[in-house]
Amino acid sequence: MHPEFEKYLIANTSLTEDIIRNIGNTATIKTLRRNELLLQAGDICRHKVFIAKGLLRMYSTDANGNEHIVQFSPEHTWTLDVESYDKETPSLINIGATEPTEVLLWTKDDFNRLLNEIPELRKLSQQIISRNIYYSRQRILTTLSGTPEEKYDDFIQRFPNLLSRLPLRMIASYLGMSIKTLTRIRHTQLHR
Repeated sequence: MHPEFEKYLIANTSLTEDIIRNIGNTATIKTLRRNELLLQAGDICRHKVFIAKGLLRMYSTDANGNEHIVQFSPEHTWTLDVESYDKETPSLINIGATEPTEVLLWTKDDFNRLLNEIPELRKLSQQIISRNIYYSRQRILTTLSGTPEEKYDDFIQRFPNLLSRLPLRMIASYLGMSIKTLTRIRHTQLHR
């Protein structure tokens, strides 16, 4: 079992060591190189993913090869393409590592069995789903009605530790603005 996953469960649940070990031992640990894909558009998402170390991004690529980043998933977070996973249909998005990353993967059958056997894990899963719905709604509202400055401020509040880990082009893609606009905003904020 990965020690970061153990730390995460100890901090977020009151599960016993045996149960934590059971959950962790059910997972497969995978190491990704920078820019390596965990899920490629067109493939079916077959795993729940916990990021133990590193950083993943969820994105689509347009006809011109431009990335449109939907989500960042740093360590101690979960990710998957929900629609592809639930419906077992080809994914429309890619999930790739922005830096060397270690993840734990659970198959759908294994994770569902764990949820049925461990009520506290089911409760944690429901809390994560609720939090993700809230964050998604906030992101949509900010994207639709926020100024570029508000979008950047929201990003800084949500991901304070990612600024030094991401190239400007990825932050700009996530925020839906040009690198030039992002650079202007950052320059203005530095001189406040």
